[in-house]
Amino acid sequence: MLHNTIPLRLAVLFTLLLPAAASVAAPPAQGWKKHVVFSGQPCATAIAADFTGDGKVDIIGNAGGKTRLFIAPDWKEVVISAAPHHFIHSAVLDVDQDGDLDFIGARYSPGRIVWLEQPASATTKPWTAHLIDDQINGVHGLLSGDVNADGRPDLLANSAQPTGPFANSLVWYEAMPKGAAPRLQRHVLAVGDAPGLSHYLGLGDINGDGRVDAASAANGGPTDASKQGDWFAWWQAPQDPTQRWSKHLLADKQPGATNIVPADVNADGRTDFIASRGHGRGVIWFENPTWRMHVIHPTLHGPHCLIVADIDADGDLDAATCAKDDRLAVWFENDGHGVFRTHVVGRDQAAYDIRAVDLNADGRLDLLIAGQQSNNIVWYENPL
Repeated sequence: MLHNTIPLRLAVLFTLLLPAAASVAAPPAQGWKKHVVFSGQPCATAIAADFTGDGKVDIIGNAGGKTRLFIAPDWKEVVISAAPHHFIHSAVLDVDQDGDLDFIGARYSPGRIVWLEQPASATTKPWTAHLIDDQINGVHGLLSGDVNADGRPDLLANSAQPTGPFANSLVWYEAMPKGAAPRLQRHVLAVGDAPGLSHYLGLGDINGDGRVDAASAANGGPTDASKQGDWFAWWQAPQDPTQRWSKHLLADKQPGATNIVPADVNADGRTDFIASRGHGRGVIWFENPTWRMHVIHPTLHGPHCLIVADIDADGDLDAATCAKDDRLAVWFENDGHGVFRTHVVGRDQAAYDIRAVDLNADGRLDLLIAGQQSNNIVWYENPL
């Protein structure tokens, strides 16, 4: 089960060393065209959905403390919140269940998650900010998904800092039934057992019991005073997901571990993981059930974002990232059996965030990238 299965209006939120021909020194692959949506300020996160209800996929990003809506197809900019929010990651949910999509943003530390309520006119009125949580600290990942199988998307987040009431923890927020107060109720799934500066999150049924499980990674590094980072792990959901979940370590001694996405990589019916070391080097995958580690790319420096999707529409799951240190956007072509070939999408582009979404309605998944260090929001048009 792929972690980013989503409602129709919401855009995709959701073994061997590489041969020499697949190195990142290869020329750009098959003519991916770069489109600049915004430039001039760092942007850590951007997300796409049909926010205006016209059938076109728009973009929301946060830069310079302002949250900005870019309206398709010309990407006209509308500031929907001028409040000084500095969001490191984002998600989209219909929090108030009124039929339109709201924006959720997270500040890292002091931790704060807010949702911006879409007004009746998404483009002419400010979006009102509502607090979701300010008790967790070190919020680096947000992910939407139906945790409790009630048909309503919930929200996952992390509390990565070793301070505060939910130190070194992972949490999920339960969407309330329609008619209840529009809020997301916090439940702690990993109670203090996610130390070492956790980063992003994954969601999928790992053990085939019909319940979605969670995954995360911790980058460790010089700012990790606990020295308990550098790992990839998953948490098994209990029958009652409001109770504590059971942790399973996939691999430790993984310097810079940041991203992990559940996906059936080799089409054997089991859910594997694709992962990256965004504060280190390399992209890998773990094979279920033994969790043998396979290399997708051994040396890519700073792949601090990751998306899994069928990018070439051949029926298997590929992956894409943008390396903030190598300043390369790449996608990894899966042969259907877990052997990947690297293709360069673009150069001189950094990122903290990547999404796979059809932005020009041509039936192909494009790549949307928020460039923290390259001071932009861009998308690459899929030519495949």
